[in-house]
Amino acid sequence: MRVIFMGTPDFSVGVLKALHEAGEEIVLCVTQPDRVKGRGKGVSMTPVKEYALEIGVEVFQPEKIRSEEAVLKLKEYNADIAVVAAFGQILSKEILDMPRYGSINVHASLLPYYRGAAPIQRCIINGDEKTGVTIMQMDEGLDTGDMIMKKEVVIDKDETGGSLFDKLMATGAELCIEAIRAIENGTATRTPQPEGDFGYAKMLKKSEGLIDFSKGAVETERLVRALNPWPSAYTYLNGKMLKIWKAEVLEAKTAEPGEVSGVDSESFTVSCGEGSLRLLEIQIEGKRRMSVHDFLLGQKVETGMKLGG
Repeated sequence: MRVIFMGTPDFSVGVLKALHEAGEEIVLCVTQPDRVKGRGKGVSMTPVKEYALEIGVEVFQPEKIRSEEAVLKLKEYNADIAVVAAFGQILSKEILDMPRYGSINVHASLLPYYRGAAPIQRCIINGDEKTGVTIMQMDEGLDTGDMIMKKEVVIDKDETGGSLFDKLMATGAELCIEAIRAIENGTATRTPQPEGDFGYAKMLKKSEGLIDFSKGAVETERLVRALNPWPSAYTYLNGKMLKIWKAEVLEAKTAEPGEVSGVDSESFTVSCGEGSLRLLEIQIEGKRRMSVHDFLLGQKVETGMKLGG
């Protein structure tokens, strides 16, 4: 089929690559405009643009996909279907209905749960045991269209946002090809999403990573895993930001929340509102990510010290 692909981050690249390797005719890749990134203020291409140029597919980067100029541009390609995966802009009904088979979305949750921008991290934060991918026929609502296919993915006990991202990217790519084949041969079924409030996976903010040690250790450890690798869970030690990359839950609480209650050669333990966290991998401001063992070789941490802003 003649495919217009719309996507921006790494998650989208997995789907785009699957379409290319499956032999679909990708006539255009639509992605967000290049942005200035980093202290050097260099211009950074989106991951989708990088891969599209690598495979020789034309790239279109409108500031506003709903503009008249963008709509006229999309009409030129006479696409059979539009495939959308984390594009980052809201599409108009005119665009959604433009291709012969309309537009489908690769969404990283089991709809209707976790509609929105950050379903991968939110399900870990909430302690879910499973998630998955849904291929959805897009409508004008926010992730509310009819469901075409779903596939579950188990969330491991040590799952991070990064590892779950990789799982769901692979699952979404595979399921997208399966859905396209079904749409093309007329065997795809479309199931309306049920009515009701099923929760919204709002976009992540860096400020959400600030750890509140008055909360329970279980909840805090889930936050650490969910926000690894971005935007990271963090606290402060002696006035410097301390990112926490890996920790484990201990049942005992032996000090006030945020207080270091124990130190050994491999870790140090911080009390929470309920239970404690044993920190195993951290990153102090201005330094590389490292094991707590290595950190303690050059930094003194003592029982009774307080973490926090």
